[in-house]
Amino acid sequence: MLPNQNESSPSVFRYVDWTTVVIYLLMVIAGVVSIYAASYDFDEASMFSFDEFSGKQIRWIGLGLLLGFFILLIDWRVFDTYAYPIYIGMLLLLIVTPFLAHDIKGSRSWLTVGPMSLQPAEFAKFATALALAKLFSGYNFTLNAKAINYVKALAIIILPIVFILLQNETGSALAYLALFFVLYREGMSGLILFAALFAVVIFVVAVKFTDIMFLGIPSGEFAIMVMVMLIMIGMTFIYYRTLETPRNLLFWFGGTLILGWLLAGPCGIALPGMGWMIGSVCVGCVYLCIEALKRHRKALFIPVATALLSIGFMFSVNFAFQKLQPHQQLRILVVLGIEEDLRGAGYNVNQSKIAIGSGGLTGKGFLNGTQTKLKYVPEQHTDFIFCTIGEEEGFLGAIVVIGLYLALIIKVIAIAERQPRPFGRVYAYCVASYFIFHFCINIGMVIGLCPVIGIPLPFFSYGGSSLWGFTILLFILLRIDAARKAYA
Repeated sequence: MLPNQNESSPSVFRYVDWTTVVIYLLMVIAGVVSIYAASYDFDEASMFSFDEFSGKQIRWIGLGLLLGFFILLIDWRVFDTYAYPIYIGMLLLLIVTPFLAHDIKGSRSWLTVGPMSLQPAEFAKFATALALAKLFSGYNFTLNAKAINYVKALAIIILPIVFILLQNETGSALAYLALFFVLYREGMSGLILFAALFAVVIFVVAVKFTDIMFLGIPSGEFAIMVMVMLIMIGMTFIYYRTLETPRNLLFWFGGTLILGWLLAGPCGIALPGMGWMIGSVCVGCVYLCIEALKRHRKALFIPVATALLSIGFMFSVNFAFQKLQPHQQLRILVVLGIEEDLRGAGYNVNQSKIAIGSGGLTGKGFLNGTQTKLKYVPEQHTDFIFCTIGEEEGFLGAIVVIGLYLALIIKVIAIAERQPRPFGRVYAYCVASYFIFHFCINIGMVIGLCPVIGIPLPFFSYGGSSLWGFTILLFILLRIDAARKAYA
């Protein structure tokens, strides 16, 4: 149904999802309290003092609420009509940022606007979401209809990632990868997500076990090659639906591995490095290619391509790893348990885990966290704010915070599913993906499950750019959803 051209502002506020607004308010209030607790240093300064981080955050929240109010007054069609111009404008801003920004801890991502410093990468999130939603709302657009549609969608996601990486902001850039879940929701093959997951597994195994030898070759590479063979057998069964071809493939693998071992061992004919295992996989690939051509089963080329790409990626892992900054390499090695470095890269995470563990079930009480007060955890009011919650409010307080995030994410997904237009649905899933990524990575980072990459906890971590960026994201969604009823 076409929108009513005579919509009035009061009707919009009647149809706003106020449950989501209440969750938002609870989170920003809890965030201010947590920031005050994290920065409190026995000077009895007021939480509302603008000299304190908490007072500054309250000012950001007030301006953010005003910004959200004006967003609700804007006709939702403005976001639809000007989605591409907004996106292009943000890309241009990202391009010029490294040339205008000052170097802050090796990053050039902050622009000074009067008395404020803003990070364009945080605002580019909503612009990218709008552009992706606009693309999918095009006439008769489906992701799988043409290959060019994939190119368009990927370009919208990848361009801001590239420009943010040029600012040396790896964490902010990685957040945009969450939008691949939106593509999956809109019809992208699950094979692509599987490939991404397997690439992560290859990277971890190759880096973690590269120095441990097994049968004369690095155990990491040996494990990866075995996984490649097993995946080829499994995919062959899935795409062929009979046991004959997977069974024959298993025999080919087994026979060539035994032959390779004999040549490299008792017979004394040594193949270079991984040659005998790579040869086994290549024999399996040749067999599948012959079967595909003989039986007219093009799907059998998929496990062949998977194997070849996996082997190529395996050998490129060390090269890619060496391209990372030394501190980024060290953080990954610490997370993987290869390095400890409790005085360097692992210091923040170790102190954070001590703080959370010391909180126990109910916590030490508000403003009574010793790890927090004695400043053992750096950046505890920004990226590591969750450790303050864990120490002072304990396990129960942490569960309440996690519950708020789960409630918000579930509400956003529910809003997405009730949208009558692709524009609203895709945008809502973009918002949900951003929240899920930041929530999972930040908490995983604080408890040592993920590398420390500078991902803030939405509405809790101190910072105006993050708060405003997520506020804009959420209130644009609320405005689009309000139009669903107001225009019905």
